[in-house]
Amino acid sequence: MRKLAPQAPLRRALKFVSALTVAATMAVATTLPAYASPQSFVADLWPEAQARGVSRAIFEQAFANFTPSQRVMDLTRSQPEVTKTTGQYLASAVSSARITTGRSMRGEWSQTLNAIEQRWGVQAEVVLAIWGMETNFGSYMGGNNVIHALATLTYGDYRRDFFKNELLTALQILTAGHITPNEMVGSWAGAMGHTQFMPTSFVAYAVDFNGDGRRNIWTSIPDALASTANYLREHGWRAGETWGYEVQLPANFDYGRAWDIGKQSLAQWAAMGVTRTGGRSFPRPTDQAEIFMPAGGNGPVFLLLPNFSVIKRYNNSNNYALAVGHLADRILGTGGFVHPFPANEVGLSRNDRTEIQRLLLARGYDVGTPDGIIGSKTRAGIIAFQRANGLLADGYPSSALLARLR
Repeated sequence: MRKLAPQAPLRRALKFVSALTVAATMAVATTLPAYASPQSFVADLWPEAQARGVSRAIFEQAFANFTPSQRVMDLTRSQPEVTKTTGQYLASAVSSARITTGRSMRGEWSQTLNAIEQRWGVQAEVVLAIWGMETNFGSYMGGNNVIHALATLTYGDYRRDFFKNELLTALQILTAGHITPNEMVGSWAGAMGHTQFMPTSFVAYAVDFNGDGRRNIWTSIPDALASTANYLREHGWRAGETWGYEVQLPANFDYGRAWDIGKQSLAQWAAMGVTRTGGRSFPRPTDQAEIFMPAGGNGPVFLLLPNFSVIKRYNNSNNYALAVGHLADRILGTGGFVHPFPANEVGLSRNDRTEIQRLLLARGYDVGTPDGIIGSKTRAGIIAFQRANGLLADGYPSSALLARLR
């Protein structure tokens, strides 16, 4: 395709950008100050896009009617007012409706999922669980124009280098013909398609499973699911293994020692009296595992295997990874957790955790500098306080602990 001559007048580089009204420009100017105008931002971007092989026609089409979105910038600053506990998070993420839909999708896409599992070694239920978590099985993929959203973030100087690279990469994806600009929809932060790939992840891990010459994670469910499996495998997924096990702790369990240990073999955990719920045995005693107590010793406790960390490469959240693993198990047909989450537990904000640290310091427990981050010194201080007051010494910073300290 013919490229625009470098000496072409600036007006040709800008003619495809819609003129902003004075009111609209003033409305975003207070929070989008990085460039003099959207027009100058787009003009400055073109040489970099051109250097990456982006088609001029695609560039103009992608930026047609571009106006920085105040809503996108507002979302960069929005924080949830309510902090959910893990139990509350799972109740929503692994709902009965999502489990039912997941099982239905497993039947509908069984041939595709079986082929994906055979090729990449990732269980069908895990792929389905990520699909369910990311877009509720494709029912909502974000609805934002990805180019315009990424351009807004770059223009607004929000993590500019990161989002500028994602923006240029998205333009390359369009130039390669995998999708059209109007069909490239995603989240406000640029995560795209059925299983929400960022553009750079798309380039690295998306696959053309249906063989039509395009890697289409927006309208081809086989491509989207296969891309997810490929992503997990490339990040170390261990075929034929699960994410972890719910376990039963002995009455005299040493929580402090468990926190200090970190990872050890399942056989070593068993030697400490840790057993798998339901009377089942660990299939591979040599597997390395770490303990995870999202509600302390008064809720379900897990031994996490390497695949749990792989799920976190998709979303670096323990709650997210636990939800994916549990949803996959429920789609497979297993029951819920044996031990329930505490019914009256309230989620703690960082300010709440900082207050726990300050109150422990005031009582003479050395927890370091109060910063809201629960590290080894804070856990040791919590355990010491719990032991001194006849509480379960699990080192867990709960709302009940905060109330007791107050």
